[in-house]
Amino acid sequence: MTDSELISRLQEQAIIARSAILTMTTLAGSGHPGGSMSSIDLLLTLYQFIHHNPQNPDLPDRDRVVVSNGHISPAVYTALALNGYHNLDEVISQFRLSGSIYEGHIERDVKGVEWSTGNLGQGLSAGAGFALASRINNIPYNVYVLMGDGEQQKGQISEARRFAIKYQLNNLTAIVDYNELQISGNIHSVMPQNIKANWESDGWKVIEIDGHNYQEILSTLQMTRDKDYPLMILAHTVMGKGVPFMENQAKYHGAALNEAQLEEALHYLGQSNRLEDYKMMRAEFKPVKQKPTKDKYALQCNLKSGNPMLYEKPTDNRSAWGNAIADLAEINKNNSTPIVVTDCDLQSSVKTAAFEKVTPDRFFQGGIMEHNTAVLSGALSTCGIQTFWSDFGVFGLDEVYNQQRLNDINHTNLKVVLTHTGLDVGEDGKTHQCIDYIGIVRNWYGFHLIIPADPNQTDRLIRWLIDKPGNYVVTMGRSAVLIILKDDGTPFYDLNYAFDYGKCDILRKGDKATVMVTGTPIGNALKAVDTLKEEGINLQLIYVSCPLAINRDTLIQAVNTGLIFSIEDHNIHSGLGSIIADRLAEENLSARLIKIGVKNYGSSGTSNDLYKAVGLDAESIKERIKQELINKD
Repeated sequence: MTDSELISRLQEQAIIARSAILTMTTLAGSGHPGGSMSSIDLLLTLYQFIHHNPQNPDLPDRDRVVVSNGHISPAVYTALALNGYHNLDEVISQFRLSGSIYEGHIERDVKGVEWSTGNLGQGLSAGAGFALASRINNIPYNVYVLMGDGEQQKGQISEARRFAIKYQLNNLTAIVDYNELQISGNIHSVMPQNIKANWESDGWKVIEIDGHNYQEILSTLQMTRDKDYPLMILAHTVMGKGVPFMENQAKYHGAALNEAQLEEALHYLGQSNRLEDYKMMRAEFKPVKQKPTKDKYALQCNLKSGNPMLYEKPTDNRSAWGNAIADLAEINKNNSTPIVVTDCDLQSSVKTAAFEKVTPDRFFQGGIMEHNTAVLSGALSTCGIQTFWSDFGVFGLDEVYNQQRLNDINHTNLKVVLTHTGLDVGEDGKTHQCIDYIGIVRNWYGFHLIIPADPNQTDRLIRWLIDKPGNYVVTMGRSAVLIILKDDGTPFYDLNYAFDYGKCDILRKGDKATVMVTGTPIGNALKAVDTLKEEGINLQLIYVSCPLAINRDTLIQAVNTGLIFSIEDHNIHSGLGSIIADRLAEENLSARLIKIGVKNYGSSGTSNDLYKAVGLDAESIKERIKQELINKD
């Protein structure tokens, strides 16, 4: 097909597409027609240019298109339909309809959509992840990230730009839809910025084009094939392009036309008004039950877990994590599934230096740019790469809550290993004490949480995790911890121990009460329980490594003693104790529950001093248990 023939085809498609965009948003009574119409020429041309196959949308060497401004879903769904991915009538009639896949912001469950977006500013990070995956997997392809101009105000974009330059992601191209309007008006009035200069200052090459001139778009896209630099295309466009009364009107960013306006717009476009037909289709729509998407996106691999290490002297769990991941990198050097670790300037603290020494080309230093690293790592993990991001608790959870939520929505396979959680961060003070790590992860439906008791369990769970799909958070403290021992003095988590997600460990048997503990306080709880045993008070001690998956059998064992203590260096309102309370109610089980945890932000001091201040030291735990037992009797 010649360029002139292609341009004629694109012009015909554009009229159909604009008609579809306006019809579906009017039918739904909501949506974002303005930006969809300013970007549709870019999208249509891009899908005519890239390497892709609607009959095989998961083609390994396909070019990836990430649409960061996910609110232009009408344009994205229409462009995909016109290129063979979907039925256009279904897209129009089911847009924003409950039970339909065609949601208001683009979703990865829609064939042809690479990444669910909507929260602006994250798409370039995902695109950088896909571009880096091309290199790691040795599969050549190009990545195109379409973005809005208003979202350039987001700081995460600058993080992604710098990462792309550092790692020479020359297969990455950004396209900015520069219509100069956002919800509140002109972008220069809402928040002045020099978009071109910002990108150039970070090392990107910028080319300005007319975003409605197909020849200019095509010629510029041709340059992206074999370039040796990351490129941003600044495409000058018009909000509401194609319908005179909509053009350059900010209100149409997020306002659908009424039926009379739709009639007028379609008349101008020379298209018939089929709104009544689509109303009937919409009324007749019946949702089709979809297969679980998490299975579709699950990582498939056969990585080896190696031989466990046995720790017999106190050390910190983070060192055990670092040793395990380095060993796993060594024994899986020739495995078809790459293992990658990403870092945010904390390598010495999170103990990943040994991993980098073993496989320096699989370690990526993202600097103090947690927002970018969270999304980039999530995107990497969807590309057949077992990806670990290691950071401090407050940075890997609290600071990037939304980014991790979007990873969950995108069904990523990310393994987040977080050190410095709980009050054990000590002298760094309340800003760095992540005391909500359980409560946060509870909010993400697809994430699992593991909290190892000691270095031996840390080693076993990291080895267990190496071939697992899905999203996991592993949390641990900062300080050296005691090796958990059996009554006979040998390691509880010995070489015969096998980690099993959701299984609680009965460390001590007893019938006076049950102590359920998670995290770093296990050492103090164990000391308290053993001391009470010497006084003739036998307690059942259960370690909970997976607080989001406590099973009924464990609860029954706890309930049988009549009194349960939950112990954690976590916000008392949202952690282990709250989960136990919920689970007891769900299972119709009854026992008194005493929650021992953190009731306010901590201060600066040694870990031991902070535990004593909140009643989590061994002596305080012992005395609290004795007092409650007196009250019970």
